[in-house]
Amino acid sequence: MSITVSRHDDQDGLIEAARARFVAQVSAAQRDGGIARVVLTGGGAGIGLLRALRADYGDIDFSRVLVFFGDERFVPADDAERNELQARQALLDHIDIPAQNIFPIAASDGQFGADPEAAAAAYARVLAEHAPDGFDIHLLGMGPEGHINSLFPHTEHLAATGTVVAVRDCPKPPPTRVSLTWPAIATAKHVWLLVAGSAKAEAAAAAASGANPQQWPAAGARGSEETVLFVAADASGWLDD
Repeated sequence: MSITVSRHDDQDGLIEAARARFVAQVSAAQRDGGIARVVLTGGGAGIGLLRALRADYGDIDFSRVLVFFGDERFVPADDAERNELQARQALLDHIDIPAQNIFPIAASDGQFGADPEAAAAAYARVLAEHAPDGFDIHLLGMGPEGHINSLFPHTEHLAATGTVVAVRDCPKPPPTRVSLTWPAIATAKHVWLLVAGSAKAEAAAAAASGANPQQWPAAGARGSEETVLFVAADASGWLDD
């Protein structure tokens, strides 16, 4: 499936476009009493989107939204680098969403201790139980080398066939993480990459053109109904006009 490129003047414009589309898509999923399942991401644009939703989430009924995480740093629960903690500070602690609707990945001081493989296996069971048919929206950030979630170029995790993997010796600190995989991403109806920053221009073009996903993991991220690259002008220099 091809990717749609949504260009914006800057990161703020990208965030507003993604916010409006998020509200529309989740509201549509909730029609007739439906439940929306969304996967959140960290990073500047990802957390910026959550702050924007905190300011204006339209008609979304968060009592009928289930929240998952694309990856997590395997650090203590109160570590500022935790995607869960950042998401709570940006949005989740400020909206009326039941605690049982939020599905964090275990922390390194949680029930599985310093065992990321056990944490990954547990999260795979969470997905099987609460998102058996996949997700409505999977949000993705992207690194300058094209990594998504904690899937980095030319690593064994790109060959994973399950939905969640433990990542050790990650090339970007912290070294230990838990990540959703390509197969998990592929269960999402809508996969959106949020990309800003000149350092990411080459990777954005690779993702848009369907380059070798082993070299550029973002190029392997595709939704079952649509894949959208929301890109700020400073990250669009390598894209075709």
